[in-house]
Amino acid sequence: MKMALSLIEKYRAKSLKDIKGQDLVIKEVEAFFKLFPKRKALILAGPVGTGKTSIAIALAKDYKMELFELNASDLRNRLKLDEILKPAIGQQSLFNKGKVILMDEADGITSTEYGGLPELIALIDKTSFPIIITANDIWQQKFSLLRKKCQIVNVRELKESVVFDILSKVLEKEKKKIRAETRELIARKARGDVRAALNDLQTALSLGEEEFIADIAEREKQESIFNAMKKVFQEAPDEKILNVYDNTQMEIDEIMLWVEENIPFVYHGKALFKAQEALSKADLFRGRIYRQQYWRFLVYQNFFLAAGISSATELKNSQFTKYSKPSRVLKIWLANQKNAKKRSIAVKYAAFTHMSKKKAMKESFFLPFIIDRKAQKLLDLTDEEKKYLKEKKKEIIEKIRV
Repeated sequence: MKMALSLIEKYRAKSLKDIKGQDLVIKEVEAFFKLFPKRKALILAGPVGTGKTSIAIALAKDYKMELFELNASDLRNRLKLDEILKPAIGQQSLFNKGKVILMDEADGITSTEYGGLPELIALIDKTSFPIIITANDIWQQKFSLLRKKCQIVNVRELKESVVFDILSKVLEKEKKKIRAETRELIARKARGDVRAALNDLQTALSLGEEEFIADIAEREKQESIFNAMKKVFQEAPDEKILNVYDNTQMEIDEIMLWVEENIPFVYHGKALFKAQEALSKADLFRGRIYRQQYWRFLVYQNFFLAAGISSATELKNSQFTKYSKPSRVLKIWLANQKNAKKRSIAVKYAAFTHMSKKKAMKESFFLPFIIDRKAQKLLDLTDEEKKYLKEKKKEIIEKIRV
């Protein structure tokens, strides 16, 4: 079975006029070609997904040049770089066409004596064809000599409005429709990365808008809890530490499960003991708040969960740490949350229909089909309860189909 092309490959720019939002970059690239060989190599530097490789490919097509493309991450030693790139630079192009050498993803080249970077610098002097180099971060120390040999063009992140327009045109060509709000969400989340935006668009088309939006919300939750834990575990506590969990969009029970899961991976010895003790005290105050409604204890709960755990050690590890999602306990908690929604809906249904709660729970399987939008208003269901009914109905229908 032939696989469909990804949207990224299907709509890759075929000409410079197809490149959106990079007009100044294109002018600089064209000027480089006109002045060649004054400068023999050009570096397109900028974040991923901004069109660096597409610009090089489109330019070769517009100028009817042969493109010799290399991926620098595959050429990690001098011998191989010399073996592959040197013949390409020395040979004439087929059919007497011009030739462009594209060195893609130069960040992967090593700079050691036996690496590819010194050889690439030497070969730039020898080439009779223009070389285009793409890199995400050309300002690393190892590229200092390479920068002197090349003209550098900075490729900026695309504006949100430009990404939105690209998504809209792709949908038009695909003859598909997605709400403007969803396109705005994709464009905003992409942060100027067209590649990421097209990937998300393809996901939205395959999953459906509602499921895609739920997936985005879950990603944002995880990103926010990662950032919160990084501040707690890896940075010295400051006056803002008490508000570190405010943007996580999680309930305190779920936050505590995330923290509990990751404490043993970050702290050891006395620090581990102190952090676990602070977590247990936070849990103690949480229990008092729930049982006795002593909301004034919130400040103590937040203090121990944030500042208490952060202060467990003064020796902070600044290296990247991959935090783990709580597994078994979180699954139990999420199941309890779903059951709690089912119970709350059944209770409202029982009161409205004058039946017992026990009987309503027994008939809960049918509730997603019985309670329509009109009934939801009559029962005064919350947004979370409405969402539960919708997801449950979809789940039941899928099981029946299978």
